[in-house]
This record gives sequence, structure tokens and C-alpha cells, in this order.
Amino acid sequence: MIIRYPVVSAFKPNGLSTVCISCFLQTTRGPSRTITRNLSRASSLRAIAAPAPAPAPAPRLRDGYFSTNALLEKARNVSRRGALTSIVPETASIANGNEASKHATFTPPPSTQDLPHRRRQAARRAAKELAESDLVLPENSSSKLTENASSQPINSIRRLIPILLSLSKPRLSVLVVLTAMASYSLYPVPELLSPSLTDTPSLSTLTLFFLTTGTALCAASANAFNMLYEPKWDAMMSRTRNRPLVRKLISTRGAAIFAIISGVVGTAGLYFGVNPTVSFLGFLNIALYAGVYTPMKRLHWLNTWVGAIVGGIPPLMGWAAAAGQSATQAGDWKELLLGEQNIGGWLLAGLLLAWQFPHFMALSWAIREEYKNAGYKMLCWMNPARNSRVALRYSLAFFPICIGLCYYGVTEWSFALASAPVNIWLVKEAVRFWKLEGHKGSARGLFWASVWHLPVVMILAMVEKKGMWQRVWRAVVGEPDVDDGDWIEEDEEEAVLSASARQVKPDVRAAAIALPTK
Repeated sequence: MIIRYPVVSAFKPNGLSTVCISCFLQTTRGPSRTITRNLSRASSLRAIAAPAPAPAPAPRLRDGYFSTNALLEKARNVSRRGALTSIVPETASIANGNEASKHATFTPPPSTQDLPHRRRQAARRAAKELAESDLVLPENSSSKLTENASSQPINSIRRLIPILLSLSKPRLSVLVVLTAMASYSLYPVPELLSPSLTDTPSLSTLTLFFLTTGTALCAASANAFNMLYEPKWDAMMSRTRNRPLVRKLISTRGAAIFAIISGVVGTAGLYFGVNPTVSFLGFLNIALYAGVYTPMKRLHWLNTWVGAIVGGIPPLMGWAAAAGQSATQAGDWKELLLGEQNIGGWLLAGLLLAWQFPHFMALSWAIREEYKNAGYKMLCWMNPARNSRVALRYSLAFFPICIGLCYYGVTEWSFALASAPVNIWLVKEAVRFWKLEGHKGSARGLFWASVWHLPVVMILAMVEKKGMWQRVWRAVVGEPDVDDGDWIEEDEEEAVLSASARQVKPDVRAAAIALPTK
């Protein structure tokens, strides 16, 4: 079957002698909108397609939906160009085209606008794939700094600073400093040190400066020692293969010098700027992380518990730094860390210790194969069921810890209520992680829940600090915290009564009575 096109060559020279009158009259009419088909097989007839008028703007099916004939597509292209004077090939050429069209495969052009239900189906498929996908960890900050350093000139300060920052693991070091600062600010200030009774702030900003600087340097030292021990195995993991020692951007000697100087300066700053107890805790943090946790990662899966203890030390450092300013005795470690008045510091340390398990168990599950290939003993690949149980167990520990902070006077009782939603969210994700053992996106859900959980809980604790809003209200209204005159009179009466009851010497009694009165 051949397509016969309308005659368009009637006005050619000697065209009138070869066309009948009916065909001639057809050429004088307007362009045909359709392409006619003729069943004749005569080889001498010609077919010409006339251009169709521009169609009205209306929705239509995609081009090529019904176009299974290559000749029809060719006719459309000719009509769009308005080729009124083009000569249609002879019958032999059309026959050849027909023969080629039989073997040609037609590929419909891609749709530029899918139907609404197709878009909804694609969105549901994408959401399902995302929900069931494994956790994709955010890019490592040390890797970013290493990439930046590698593009800088050799032996330049712009190259050295990113390398040293990369050795210190900046995100981890910042987290350590923030937890120490939060614990420092949550220490309950005694009434004798409240700003209304003294000329200086209750907690020294200079002490806070030495605390943050010294803690940051100690964290940088511990992280640098960690990288010094593991360059061989860091090269086997995607998250650590861009570290500066792996890429040989700094020598082992240079990294060791940085680690030693940071540790010495950090512990010295804590010793002279804060107190010896905090300095010892900073040194203990370096020793445990670099000397115990790092080599233990290749020996036993209990290394995670050692790392959690390391993470719980910074809140104790902040608490001891604040307690040292109100110490009334020798100010040794027993007074700063032991006793009922310091239970709040241990609760904050327990909060950080418990938080690390759901966070790390979810994180390590995402890269369990890399840990296995590198030879690190982690529960994520050695015992996935226990890995998920540990995450759930320590997620449940936040409820008694938050209630304990309220009970021992660190925060108001409203903190237990305010922290309940975020604690429930973490437990919900931990239960899902336990049931699915990390599959179907449960590891990703628990990881991001833990990322948001810690800052929310710490901020709520600082907002709900015991007595803070009462002091703010009194400062706004203008009421004094304590009536100084009444406080002095009460002390005078107590001194006199105790002197008479204990039968003290007359001169001591007279001195007590002679105290100035209001």
C-alpha cells in the first residue's frame, strides 16, 4: 500500500500537459488537512502533501503515540515546513521507504509532562526507596579540610591550618567543648555567690575561657593520637581514607608534635586557669581515648563502652570547674566530685554516656562492612541483635536521668515534662531499630533522632535550670533576692543563742553581741 499525496507540481513548466483538469482544480483549492490513501499500485502517479493550518491550542496526545509509520512522520515534517514546491520521490523511492519502515523501530519521544497519577506513583516509589535505604552518613569534616589543604601551596600557612584542624576532628572536639560548657552553666549557684550579694558575676567568665580552651586542646590531642595509631586501617574505610596522615599531607613526626603540644598546653591551661581536678580529668580523657579505646577497637567489642566513658568525662570537667569557685574547704577532688551536692554532675556525665550508644550503634551499622574489612571489633557486624538491644537499653535510660536532674535540684520539675517528647521519639526509633536490626531505614531514623536529641535535651535543661526564672523575675520587677538587713540580724541572733547554749567564754559572747545592728 502506498500513500498518494496531492499534486503540488502543477505549476511547473510543462506541468499542465501532464495533469488532468480534475487534478488541476484540486491544486487551486486550499491545503488538504488529511493525507489520503489510494489502493492503486500505478508506478507513475505522484503524491504531494499540502501544509495544514496551525491547529488551535488544545491538549492532545503525545507526538508519536499513533505514529507507527515512518512515512507519516516524514509527511508531517514536510507539511510543517510548508514545502509546497517539493517534488515527491518516484514510486520506487516510496516503495524503498515503505520497505525500510517495516524494519524500523519507532521510539516515542519522552514526555515533557507526565500525567498527575504517574507523578504521584513516582513520588511514592521514591519515598519508599528512601525509607528502606541504608543510612547515608554526612560528609566527614576532616575529609573536607584535607581536600581544602591539598589544593593550597606546599609549606604555606593556608595548607597547615586545615591539616591541623583535620587532625583534631573539629566536629567531635566542638561537641566535647559544648557538653563541658553546658555542665558548667547548669551548676547550681549558692545564694552567697549570687550577683545580688557580690560585685562580680557568680561564675567567672575567665574560668569559662580557660575551661573551653583547655578542653578543646585536650580533645584535639586525643584525636591526633588516635589518627597516629590508625593510618593503615583508616585507608581501608571510605569515611577515613581522606585523613591527612593517610594522604601523607603531614609527616608522622609533625602530627606527633602537634598532639603532644596540644595535650601539654591544654592540661596546663586547665591546671592554672581552672583547678587541678579538671586538669587531671583532661589528661585522663587523653589517656583513655588514645591509650585504651583506640587499640582496643581491634581487640574486643567492649571498646564502645570505653569510648562512652571518655564521652562522659567533659560534663564532669565543667561541673568540677564551677564547683571549684564555691568550694569552702580544700577544694580537692573529693569536694568537687563526691558528695550529694555533686550528684548532678554525675547525672550529666551519665546522660552523655547513655547518648553515645544509640548514636554510635546506628552510625556503625551503616558502615558495618567497612569495620569488618578493616578488622575493627564492633557489635554492628559481630552481633547485630545485641547491637540493637544495647541501643534500645540506653535510650530508655534518659527518663530516669532527666527525673534525677529534677530531684537533685539541677533543673525545675518542669524539665521532666519538657524533655519527655524528645525522649519518647528516641525510644520509638530505638524500638524500630531493635525490631528491624537496622534494616528498612531504621538505622537512619535512630541516627538522626540521636543527632537532634542531645542538643534539645541540653538546651531544655539550661532553660529549666533551678531558680533561674525566679531570679529573672526578681531582676525584672526589681525585688532583691535577699533582705541584707534581715539576713544579718538572723545571724546575730543565732550567734548569741549558740554562745549562751554552749557556755562559751564571756569575751567571745561580748564580741558576738557587739556585732553591728541595723
